[in-house]
Amino acid sequence: MITPIPLSLYIHFPWCVQKCPYCDFNSHQQSANLDEFAYIEALLKDLEFSLPQIWGRPIHTIFMGGGTPSLFSGAAIDELLSALRARLNLSADIEISMEANPGTADSTNFKYYFQSGINRLSIGMQSMDNQQLKTLGRIHQVEESLQALKMARVAGFENINLDLMFGLPGQEQNAALAELQQVIALNPEHISYYQLTIEPNTWFHHQPPSLPDDDSLYAMHQAGIKLLADNGYKRYEISAFAKADKHARHNINYWQFGDYLGIGAGAHSKLTMNESATIERMVRQKQPLAYLQTAGTKESLISHEKVNIADRPFEFMMNALRLIDGVDEELFPQRTMLELDGISKTRRLASDNGLLIENNKRIQASANGINYLNNLLEYFLPK
Repeated sequence: MITPIPLSLYIHFPWCVQKCPYCDFNSHQQSANLDEFAYIEALLKDLEFSLPQIWGRPIHTIFMGGGTPSLFSGAAIDELLSALRARLNLSADIEISMEANPGTADSTNFKYYFQSGINRLSIGMQSMDNQQLKTLGRIHQVEESLQALKMARVAGFENINLDLMFGLPGQEQNAALAELQQVIALNPEHISYYQLTIEPNTWFHHQPPSLPDDDSLYAMHQAGIKLLADNGYKRYEISAFAKADKHARHNINYWQFGDYLGIGAGAHSKLTMNESATIERMVRQKQPLAYLQTAGTKESLISHEKVNIADRPFEFMMNALRLIDGVDEELFPQRTMLELDGISKTRRLASDNGLLIENNKRIQASANGINYLNNLLEYFLPK
């Protein structure tokens, strides 16, 4: 009997008020004549085009990311979710998450989002220092972050993630920890605490800011991990910390090499086709205008490829080894359709070198493997 692979839905909203200099996501500055309902219509055409690939499979999580989904009104989001319910088999306990920018927070919309069925909000605070926010190109200040969180609580949200960066330009450890302590004091259910990295095709890549050195970054990170643990936030993924039972279920599905259908401009999909024993990846048109013009047709796909059998171990490990507790080893054959014995030699070698924990029931990186994950992943690259 084939074990069903969990399926999630990702919905991409490609517009922002302005592009942040560190951002490498598919985001575009909002046009003056943004027609949100035209985009909702395109999303539904996109979904209907993809329905034969996922027909009958339950959707366990939905994530609305961007860009800035909170640019869209509560009425538009409610229309979208109503249409999804009419077309999809949504699990009774589905997690529906939405990203929100404090600079676009609106109390009426937040109430509408919650009433429409969104039950998890992720607020992109990024920093608790106004000067750093300006350097990062954010459109909000600290007070607006605090107001956004207050609005979310009043609206009814009881599952909230706050994003916070460390390793910011000129930042010292005491300043980073002070910001983290402020976020902890806000008592969110989940904290994403991650290092600012300079990515290609970003403004910071062309005009690099002065960042802390590697030793300072490592010390800063370790101190932050301890502070979070001391305050009841368990680290369950490299950059994710949660209170009990408040893990991001959508992201866990990614890390466990589950399936996901992505709709929206630039959205990615990964779907397992049991009949053909293939794993397929698809990418949508990235430019919003091109997406709007082609949604619901084959022309909306700029890439549709099968994952090579030789690449599956690396792709699985690239996700699974981000989880601090790793995964049950039986997930490997279930999700890759490959024999577990095929990676036994590589696992032993990585374990002998202190990067994997020697455990016949789980695939789990050691503490050293977590710190040097890129080195660990090299063991699983196709030969």
